[in-house]
Amino acid sequence: MENRNLKTGVLGLDGIGQALLGAVAGSRHYQVVAVADKDLAMAERVAEGYECEATDDYRQLVIQNELDCLLVGAPLYSCEGQIRAALKKGVHVFKPAPGGRSFEEAAELVRLAEEASVQYVVGIPERFAGSFMALRQRLESGHLGAVSLITAFSSLGEGPYPTWQSDPKLAGGGILLQHCYGLIDAIVGVFGLPDQVYALMTNRAADKQQRLYLTEDTAVVTMRFGDSRVGEVVASQRMGGGRRQAYLRVYGRDAVYVVSDAFFRVYDADGQVIEELDCGDGLADRVGAALEDFAMTILRPQDHTPAQDGRESLQAMAVIESAYLSSRTGFPEAPGRVLEMG
Repeated sequence: MENRNLKTGVLGLDGIGQALLGAVAGSRHYQVVAVADKDLAMAERVAEGYECEATDDYRQLVIQNELDCLLVGAPLYSCEGQIRAALKKGVHVFKPAPGGRSFEEAAELVRLAEEASVQYVVGIPERFAGSFMALRQRLESGHLGAVSLITAFSSLGEGPYPTWQSDPKLAGGGILLQHCYGLIDAIVGVFGLPDQVYALMTNRAADKQQRLYLTEDTAVVTMRFGDSRVGEVVASQRMGGGRRQAYLRVYGRDAVYVVSDAFFRVYDADGQVIEELDCGDGLADRVGAALEDFAMTILRPQDHTPAQDGRESLQAMAVIESAYLSSRTGFPEAPGRVLEMG
């Protein structure tokens, strides 16, 4: 079964959709049979290269094609109904994080997949980055000893970013949901679900009334893990240009681990680098690895242990949901209670 090609539809061809296309083009497991985008001319250009069908109707792509899997590069607000239809039809779905605009939506899609005995995989490229893999291996080996503090930082340039990301109804959330999912997933993946989450958020709108109608562009999230460990995520969209900067720091008694997309470093107690691993993998490599894992989950379910899973991804989503809830109530919230809703 491993040698067969998965009949694949690609929904949404801009942004992350291009990364998905690039990954399947280099894979022996996927056969693209249909593509869809609201820009029909773009869909037709892409379809020529794959000798497949093109449409600007997302529903038509799902209903009229016998697909094994659907790769989603479009924002959820534009295709959530089609994802549901695909799952109910028995089609495996790969959706880059986030898996929902809210915990409730993400959990419902996971449940639909489980009921249909198919996969709803939330792709998290950071799980396949060499630097983050090195971090997990070191932490699981216990070399750092007791960890008391975890800090994550994400800073975005001014863009441009899609306008829908500023709309709470369309996006579900701003910088925390759209750009910090991987960092939060990395924390939860190693240290488990925090007991409590407290968050403050704002945006750069001119007045309070306008801020109510825009997603956050600045967030500070604190997390408590038992009585001996705390964590913090700080995220902001800065003025001016420049690429995204994101890193995670893990503090032990005698050393600090620092990880970004590009490197893994170990600092001693004096702040000197005592070990460094430069990773040459980029987004295309990580997306390719994620889709390879997705294919093996479908083709070899008996002997493949997936590195990504829709049900598991709900843990990071529960932390994010708790942060948004805390920012509204002004009180700490418990991700464990949110997770029980799933």
